[in-house]
Amino acid sequence: MSTCAFSPPALKSKETARIVIIGAGPAGIAAATRLLEQGFKNVRILEAENRIGGRINSIRFADSIVDLGAQWCHGEAGNVVYERCKDLNVLQRTEGFAKAWRFVRSDKAQLSEEALYSLQKIAEDIIPDETVPPLDYSWGDYLTQRYWQEVDKLPNVDRALARELFENFKNFQCSIEGSDHLFEVSGRSHHEFVESKGDMDIHWCDKGYKTFLRVLMNSKQDEPNDLGVLNGRVELSKRIAQINWEGAQELQLRCWNGELLQADHVICTVSLGVLKEQHEKLFVPALPEAKVRAINALKLGTVNKFLLEYGSEQPMPKDWPSVNFLWSEQDLQELRGSKRFWLESVGYFHIVICQPRLLEGWIIGEHARHMETLPEEEVLEGLQWLFRRCLPFDMPQPVRFLRTQWHSNPNFRGSYSYRTTQADAVRTGPWDLEAPLVDAVGKPRLLFAGEASSKTHYSTVHGATETGWREADRLNAYYTRDSKPTA
Repeated sequence: MSTCAFSPPALKSKETARIVIIGAGPAGIAAATRLLEQGFKNVRILEAENRIGGRINSIRFADSIVDLGAQWCHGEAGNVVYERCKDLNVLQRTEGFAKAWRFVRSDKAQLSEEALYSLQKIAEDIIPDETVPPLDYSWGDYLTQRYWQEVDKLPNVDRALARELFENFKNFQCSIEGSDHLFEVSGRSHHEFVESKGDMDIHWCDKGYKTFLRVLMNSKQDEPNDLGVLNGRVELSKRIAQINWEGAQELQLRCWNGELLQADHVICTVSLGVLKEQHEKLFVPALPEAKVRAINALKLGTVNKFLLEYGSEQPMPKDWPSVNFLWSEQDLQELRGSKRFWLESVGYFHIVICQPRLLEGWIIGEHARHMETLPEEEVLEGLQWLFRRCLPFDMPQPVRFLRTQWHSNPNFRGSYSYRTTQADAVRTGPWDLEAPLVDAVGKPRLLFAGEASSKTHYSTVHGATETGWREADRLNAYYTRDSKPTA
């Protein structure tokens, strides 16, 4: 009687291991390029959008390039974006820009520097440095307590103005965090986030953040469709419907168009917003409890931009590089009762360096998500109403208008992540999101990257890039640990 011998799985090596990366944002591109550098041969990226970049989206608009997503380099020391690009003549500093902010009240009153100085200084000084112990309560609780403690020390303070300025300050902090409000932001996370020291406002001028991706890929800057070392390895409009990681052998991937793929390793870089919305259907079997807890407790906020292009020149006065909006309590209550209630979360507008005909504005949180649902004409009409209501000079109608809609896009569902007080309460964070799913012998099969999985640089491009390298290095370490092919 004959018997059928069991055939063990073929041994895998860097030359034969099939690695599929989901998402062609900075994390996915960083992972793919690092893997190729390390000698892996079978690397491909599946991207749901019809472009690469993820939440980096540089487009041609007006006279130049604008960034609809990531825009600033955010520091120098320990920042891999800055380190890779500092000597390429593609970055520009914005000297003194942040110190020249203008403030107007909802009755058109322009506030003098004298009236604002003490209150602004308090707002600047209450941001804690690394000497402050970890906070066991929310970022909003800390800032509110510290702000009013210091305001109470001022003689003859205008408390109405102090309140209005603090609301605008919190709006700005929310745009940094990506949060709806500061009372859900972990105070402890501010002790663990590692800020890159140096100029926070370094930008790409007329080049766009896509320049950094081209540096990673070693592509030709003057050929938009050239992907450098990733040519032929990126498949666009390839949205994943399911990742089956059951068992210990190859993973099965099903695309929305029904196509089936196999892989030995999958690096998932989709946004936290997509994980929140889809993880129950996306992964078979279900993800481990610790990872689901992290997905549920961390948050991906919404921060959107407005870009207004004007005809011949910038309509803002030359000594007005920016404007912040302050609302009196009475005017704010009136606004909240109107159809333009969402304008409360439009914190500020500023000129765009290198592009004199552009004005850029920002909106956060729940009101940003509501704004995304409105017709573009209604959004622009609302902004024009805001200008007429608050500015002491006339603003012409822009010749072109653009707004971002990061939450509405099913491939993102938001802008960038932040740690919450809920995450602290259940003792979870980016470390649980990062943890790879391995088989019984320690082979990493399903890996996770993306800015939300960074312990120290979440919400940044350099953080996302580092996580892509981290997962590539994890696979490299696995395949080189014995210096021989591994099953």
